[in-house]
Formats: sequence, structure tokens, C-alpha cells
Amino acid sequence: MSNETPSLAQIRELLDFLPAFTREDFQPVLEWVVSEPDPEGVTHFPYPVYRPEILDFFQRAGQPIWSDYDYVPAEAARQTADPEFISNADLEGIKTLLTYCVRGERFCDGHWELMLTNGTLVQILKRLEQLAA
Repeated sequence: MSNETPSLAQIRELLDFLPAFTREDFQPVLEWVVSEPDPEGVTHFPYPVYRPEILDFFQRAGQPIWSDYDYVPAEAARQTADPEFISNADLEGIKTLLTYCVRGERFCDGHWELMLTNGTLVQILKRLEQLAA
């Protein structure tokens, strides 16, 4: 885990996305691309095209200051699925949760969409907002 503590400005950079992410009509994905099999018959998995603000948020949340380099993916998955853990997380816990959210898209297309539509990321940001207060 990064030993540095994010500055209030760095925290604000993430929290500035909260109003957009909590809009009732907010959709993180512009479209899912489904391609036809190529000439050799190979079919590619569908993948999301994210809104620019989603890409911007995850680029910021993926910065070293927010990264937990020692996180255990299975443990972090359990933590992100536990609303009580999130609501009591300290800043180091927030870093672990954000690391899981950021890195999940590498292994599962649509992970970011899930973290937004199921409310997990909003809950993490609201906890960060409490810690910043």
C-alpha cells in the first residue's frame, strides 16, 4: 500500500465525480460492442464503451496514491460486497477497495459498470467523503 496520505485536493478529485455517479439517469456505459465472428470464425467477447467521465475517474483512482500494492483480490472482493465493511473503512481500506474496483476491469469487461450500477463505488466515495470531513 502506498504510505502516502492523499491530500484533500486528491480526495476532492475523486469526490467531484459523486454528483454524476448518483444521478438517477446515470449510465456508465455508452454501448456494449458485440462483434461478428472474423473470417476465421473467431468470436470476440462483447466489451463496454465507457462514458468519458468513467475513464477519467478510473484513471485518477488508479494513481499510485490510491493503490494498495499488497491487496489480495479475493479478500478485497469480499470487502467490496460487505456494506458494513465499506461504511467503517479507514483511508487504507478505501485504497484497497479502490484498487479492487480499478483493477477488476482488466480481468472482467464490465466490472466498472457493475461497481457503479450496484452502488458499491458510490458507497466507497461517500465513505471517503465522511473521512475527508
